[in-house]
Amino acid sequence: MRFNRMLLSTTLVVVALVIQVTVLARLQLPGAVPDLMLLTVLGLAMVYGHVAGAFIGFGAGLLADIAPPADHAAGRYALVLCVIGYLAGLIRPDNGQQLRSATGPMVVVVAAAIGSTLLYAGVGALVGDTAARHVGLGSLLFTAAVYDLILAPFTVPLIMWLARRSDNDPLAESQSSNGTDVASGWLTSSTGLRIGSQRSGLRIRAARTRAARAGRIKGVKRL
Repeated sequence: MRFNRMLLSTTLVVVALVIQVTVLARLQLPGAVPDLMLLTVLGLAMVYGHVAGAFIGFGAGLLADIAPPADHAAGRYALVLCVIGYLAGLIRPDNGQQLRSATGPMVVVVAAAIGSTLLYAGVGALVGDTAARHVGLGSLLFTAAVYDLILAPFTVPLIMWLARRSDNDPLAESQSSNGTDVASGWLTSSTGLRIGSQRSGLRIRAARTRAARAGRIKGVKRL
């Protein structure tokens, strides 16, 4: 991995872990906890690819395994995020079209949330951890998918943009110069609104209105 990739990945993972432990873990939400570490690994893997995604996932998971108040065997979450990072890197977008459409990334987030929960529970069952059975696996899967899906539009697009900027990717430069908001596709697709098309439509209507008024004024003057 390049030095700038390592620096950015380490910084984002550490920040995500701090927020995860100090904020998200203390919300006491029913079911699962919003997994900012998972979303960070997803965002980086979908830009850097499967090899880097696996390394980043393993490092992030291992850091989460040893950070207090971790109460599970070390290496358990590292394995989960390593697999998730590898798989997410296999489907990284190669052009800007995927960034403007939220459907693909949202499906990836839901699949990663469910897959990581199942894999974590499966590894826990192998080492004798049956906590998932007491909480309810179905409830964990549902809440994990919902929480991560809500959090994803505010984190994953920004992480992908930062990752592209660190690589001096022309895509990030073009998006920045054109004023394209990376998160707009996620937010507008999830709400059913299309901000860009609405703005262009309003501009066209305003231009037509001005043209019609000018035509009426000219007609009055001629009379």
